[in-house]
Amino acid sequence: MSLRAIKYENNTLEILDQLLLPAQTKYISVRGVEDGWKVINKMQVRGAPAIAIVGCLSLAVELKNEKFESKKQMRQEIEGKLNYLVSSRPTAVNMKIAAEELIDLANQLSKDDSVSLDEMKAKFLQTIEDMLAKDIADNKAIGDYGAKEILARVSGDHLVRVLTHCNTGSLATANYGTALGVIRTLHKMKRLEHIYCTETRPYNQGARLTAYELVHDKIPATLIVDSMVAAVLKHRNVTAVVVGADRVAANGDTANKIGTYQIAVLAKYHEVPFYIAAPFTSVDMSIPSGDHIVIEERPDREMTHVGEHRIAAKGIACWNPAFDVTPASLIAGIITERGVFRPEQLKEQFGQINK
Repeated sequence: MSLRAIKYENNTLEILDQLLLPAQTKYISVRGVEDGWKVINKMQVRGAPAIAIVGCLSLAVELKNEKFESKKQMRQEIEGKLNYLVSSRPTAVNMKIAAEELIDLANQLSKDDSVSLDEMKAKFLQTIEDMLAKDIADNKAIGDYGAKEILARVSGDHLVRVLTHCNTGSLATANYGTALGVIRTLHKMKRLEHIYCTETRPYNQGARLTAYELVHDKIPATLIVDSMVAAVLKHRNVTAVVVGADRVAANGDTANKIGTYQIAVLAKYHEVPFYIAAPFTSVDMSIPSGDHIVIEERPDREMTHVGEHRIAAKGIACWNPAFDVTPASLIAGIITERGVFRPEQLKEQFGQINK
């Protein structure tokens, strides 16, 4: 059984508090949009796919018991609350895209005279609830495509070694994972020799979360500090690097957890293919390149403290961007639920989807 970061049953939503991992496993009730905004903003839930699902489900929990006088009132309530949820973590595009799609749905249902107020509410809530099942199916497809792509680079039945950054597993999605989903699939196929995961400073998502998942699933793995990546790529015969994404621009430039860019540079130097694994909803065609991606900056305390313990000198200035942008030229392929695409193929693929 893989870990469950999100529990949603009978209109009750709980999320695993990832700030407490790995020392403590505790679920938090999310009773509405305000709770949803807080757990996303505080990073008690994180990972672009999980942010979108928790945000939307928090709206579903709130709407379920609300009474509306008209479809117009319900539409206005939906739009306002979704826009508020988008503001919780602005770099992760999945919440923005989900909000736009749900607002469009609310507008369509509101204008359709054949749909009653109760039917509008029921259809809207069902659409949100279907997101959970779709995310899991998409993750498993990403795992299959990614494993096939990586195995095509080795001969015979040779085992592979993979390096990853941050956390992209069950704790960052509805279940299974994106980049970690690729690793899970390789392990299931008995083709994974070893995985190297970075600690991912300053919030240590790799040490706290990815390592937690790998130990839980009994996947052979080694934790390394972020500054060891070059040495690992030089000395440990790594087959591929696979990471996730918070937003992919139209040209393939990709925003992901801070530190991703330098790993891509090192992978290029050592001739190790560097892959992005993300659902197609992470692709934002409205942004032409990574230069236009808004990068969230986090509080100094996340750098200066570990828990309640200060590790940096008092008075030192800090710069704490949560993400950096990896240029498309460093990316061998973008692994999605629709297949693996080179960055320059994204526009063509997106056009086919919208025909």
